[in-house]
Amino acid sequence: MWLEIILTSVLGFAIYWFISRDKEETLPLEDGWWGPGTRPAAREDESIRPFKVETSDEEIHDLHQRIDKFRFTPPLEDSCFHYGFNSNYLKKVISYWRNEFDWKKQVEILNRYPHFKTKIEGLDIHFIHVKPPQLPAGRTPKPLLMVHGWPGSFYEFYKIIPLLTDPKNHGLSDEHIFEVICPSIPGYGFSEASCKKGFNTVATARIFYKLMLRLGFQEFYIQGGDWGSLICTNMAQLVPSHVKGLHLNMCLVLSNFSTLTVLLGPRFGRFFGYTERDMELLYPFKEKVFYSLMRESGYMHIQCTKPDTVGCALSDSPVGLAAYILEKFSTWTNTEFRYLEDGGLERKFSLDDLLTNVMLYWTTGTIVSSQRFYKENLGQGWMTQKHERMKVYVPTGFSAFPSELIHTPEKWVRLKYPKLISYSYMARGGHFAAFEEPDLLAQDIRKFLSVLERQ
Repeated sequence: MWLEIILTSVLGFAIYWFISRDKEETLPLEDGWWGPGTRPAAREDESIRPFKVETSDEEIHDLHQRIDKFRFTPPLEDSCFHYGFNSNYLKKVISYWRNEFDWKKQVEILNRYPHFKTKIEGLDIHFIHVKPPQLPAGRTPKPLLMVHGWPGSFYEFYKIIPLLTDPKNHGLSDEHIFEVICPSIPGYGFSEASCKKGFNTVATARIFYKLMLRLGFQEFYIQGGDWGSLICTNMAQLVPSHVKGLHLNMCLVLSNFSTLTVLLGPRFGRFFGYTERDMELLYPFKEKVFYSLMRESGYMHIQCTKPDTVGCALSDSPVGLAAYILEKFSTWTNTEFRYLEDGGLERKFSLDDLLTNVMLYWTTGTIVSSQRFYKENLGQGWMTQKHERMKVYVPTGFSAFPSELIHTPEKWVRLKYPKLISYSYMARGGHFAAFEEPDLLAQDIRKFLSVLERQ
């Protein structure tokens, strides 16, 4: 009798394991057309065209006129950044923008890297493509696609690119040399916005995959944070055989395990696999996660529901646009910066760099289309799309920056990315990792590649 019970139990467990084990699903690749009207019968032009960032005196004059008409609202006493962007400090920012910021000089800096455009699925896709200035004999560079998020841009990667493409001249070994491709998400900067509803991260991932094929890369590495992390995740779900490695500096993992264990963590954290560092970054949960997300997610509710309404104001006022964007570069870099009169902005970034990013939204008129990306991806609610419930089966590396909006323990990352091979607690840094801590992020990407190649 006992033998029968044991055999039945073993058989039952074997059946359960077989049925419930992970299935390496892929997303269907499909196709799309996001340009105006119906898709033309003629084949799409696949040429890759050089592009140059340009400006004019008229554009700058219009900006200055609008800045001059800014209406100032005094902040509350001792409010720092608790109510949003402090208008006393905003006066300093706009004075610099109006009188000292040299947009023509920044345009020259933007053009230091080669820019291109190409038509994919009806949209003109902008990207920079930076090759190594020199290669050791017999070596080929590793293609790396790097994807930005909101309210960032391809410009976030300008300081990390030399560390990846020319490591030896920046104090690093030449073990890993990359050629870097940084596209602008459609509807951001110089990439054309969709004319149709439904343009989400999966569609973006498919377009960026087609971009890499058009550039001649059958296999490549990908890296992203913010929207870039989800776009890169979707690429790995669409075409895992083409993605040699996936590196992320942000991911949002929603699961029964993470929800349950985070609530029980203060008592049973070690049992659930949380390290001491995880405990420091997650608890007290009410303050470090719940209240923090409530403080920093108001914009998301607006952009997930009615992005065009607030977009009307932001498209019309450069000062309003700057306040709306730069506030994120304060508290998303470090939530404690809300206690500072200047939001800590110049502790990690220069005003030239911050305003260049703002100008990429202002001069292209893309703040509305960039905000629509939230509605297209999150407007139907959480866990409503297939990719949100799917795992990722490509080798993955993860950088956990301590001031990210929410800390993601290794245990959580592995739930979504079972082939996680590298997980790093970073020494410092927040949401805009490549922009804020290019050296640390470059080192961790290189570490991930070293681990991957040793396997």
